Amino acid sequence: MTDGLRSAAIGILKANDRGGYTVPTKGLYPFQWNWDSCLTALGQRHFDADRALSEIETLFAHQWPCGMAPHIIFHELDDGYFPGPEVWACGRPTPTSGITQPPVAGFALKRLLDGAPALRDRARPLLARITAWHDWFHATRDPQGSGLVAIIHPWESGRDNSVDWDIPFQRVPTEGIAPYLRRDTQHADPAHRPTKEQYDRYIWLIERFRSLDWRTDKLHDASPFRVIDPSLNAILIRSCLDLADLAEAMGETEIARQNRALAQKGLAALPALWSEAHGQYLSLDRMTGQLIDSRSSGGLLAAFAPIPVEHAARIAATIDAHATRFRVASHAPDTPGFDAKRYWRGPVWLVVNYMIADGLSRAGQTKAATQIIRSSLELIRDSGFAEYYDPATGEALGGTQFTWTAAMVLEFLALEGAA
Repeated sequence: MTDGLRSAAIGILKANDRGGYTVPTKGLYPFQWNWDSCLTALGQRHFDADRALSEIETLFAHQWPCGMAPHIIFHELDDGYFPGPEVWACGRPTPTSGITQPPVAGFALKRLLDGAPALRDRARPLLARITAWHDWFHATRDPQGSGLVAIIHPWESGRDNSVDWDIPFQRVPTEGIAPYLRRDTQHADPAHRPTKEQYDRYIWLIERFRSLDWRTDKLHDASPFRVIDPSLNAILIRSCLDLADLAEAMGETEIARQNRALAQKGLAALPALWSEAHGQYLSLDRMTGQLIDSRSSGGLLAAFAPIPVEHAARIAATIDAHATRFRVASHAPDTPGFDAKRYWRGPVWLVVNYMIADGLSRAGQTKAATQIIRSSLELIRDSGFAEYYDPATGEALGGTQFTWTAAMVLEFLALEGAA
């Protein structure tokens, strides 16, 4: 059975390969997505480390001069996705979007090169490129120097329609946007996708940023949606630390110093997001200065960073308390807003499972990590390589033959074999 899962996962990664980049799935997502690519490389490393490195190299070949790595790169024309390059209109040589995504590249690169040290010389230029992205986050998304960076569009979190964003998202207007036709609901059940009202607000923000010529140093203060996401900040902290370790091992001491300083600044500020009552971290609305009372997997994924061991133990207990058949629900099942089938409002995502399990394992919560790995593989055996899953029934939801799901399966199989 394990060999069959491995072969199936590799087959999906190869089928979605477009040369130097991999699409998340045919039809629904026909371009290169930022954190998808970095996590995809983790799967590719198990059968072709050279190809895995080119996945990350392609992403950073389209980095903006300011340091931002965009969340979508439109390598080829395809009208099957909205909003396409004509909506973003960022003026890049190869069209891209104008916002970013969780900066998991430093973590992915270290994990890749730990297993393929012969690729280090080729990968060396990426150290400076990823560092520039980390610096950009702190320079443009933390203008007051708090240590924690904000997202200015829900898509930047990777958790597009999370319940976390419901209240601050109400500040974003829905009026005055150009007419548009969604494409995602032509590929997937509309009941499993973000609502039209949410999409109207997504597009309003894009049009607002476009009116400012995508000057990334101006967009934070121009956005009515400014939220500190614990998951994105934990990923940034972890990637800074991993890149620092990698740079040190490669003799790049200044790059190591820069990244370690950014990570320490973030770690010092992260406890402000902890909720003792909920046993997890919460998002913070930077506009009001208040924590958002929403118990999502974003607050559990904070364990990906080196958080206090007592917080990791509480997070493991919080996941147990979800009491769903499959782990980890993207929102607490006993709370308002939970929807077992609608994208990031309840379903299980294997990439989140992977990062939570990794963090809990590093914090000594081995049992909890093992339970997540086993639950994830059970989902695959029951329901195939879907985009996401119902946490109660295991029903496959969203896109099919999904790239990063397949990549995570290869990682989970390797971890299970090691255990």
